[in-house]
Amino acid sequence: MTTKRNGVSVVGEPSMGLRVIGLMCAAATAGTMLTGCGNDNGDGGGTGNLVPPSRAAPAAARSASPTGALTQDQADRKALVPRAKVSYDKALRAAVAAVPDSKPVAAELEGSDVVGPRWDTQVATSDGTVRSVRVDAVTGKADQPRTESDDNGDDRRELAGWLKRATVTAEQAARTATDKKKGTITSIELDDSDDGKLMWSVDVVTTKDWNKTTFDIDATNRKILREHVDTD
Repeated sequence: MTTKRNGVSVVGEPSMGLRVIGLMCAAATAGTMLTGCGNDNGDGGGTGNLVPPSRAAPAAARSASPTGALTQDQADRKALVPRAKVSYDKALRAAVAAVPDSKPVAAELEGSDVVGPRWDTQVATSDGTVRSVRVDAVTGKADQPRTESDDNGDDRRELAGWLKRATVTAEQAARTATDKKKGTITSIELDDSDDGKLMWSVDVVTTKDWNKTTFDIDATNRKILREHVDTD
């Protein structure tokens, strides 16, 4: 007879549960992968499910171990952030200097073990034309500006309107974020919310735990619209 226990098929009579679990424990000693062995009375002795260890716990439980081990995203931040010697504001100033009569629109810290840390920045002129400028996050040197290939008339007009409406600068928005959460700015971008509010989206990484906190800050009055901690 086949029964279901915790979503796994077990072959045997229902009254023979302890014998089935005992056989499964014996199989474990022969190299069969089990998540645990014991009784089935809910006292924490184990369920005997044939579930691979990697699937035994939900993703949320695996994201950070009780011993304080870092998640992959946290480890990536820990590896990248300290290597950046140039801050976001210096990168934006270098980008603006490379594109006359422009204003900052976005900056994001990128990099890997192969590619050194860099700031991928965007600046825009008053007509909404966007230029991408890559800035070395160690030397502060800006590459040649590039025009966005998917830039179109509607996007330019919308961005031109944002630049006129944004009375809060990128630096002011970043300061609002770091006043609330001490850490390193790794990303900042001018954007609009779902309800049409113009805002600066700012990412702050804290070095004590390598978590990332995203602040949405109103680009007209510096009010914090949203705060979200990413612990992955």
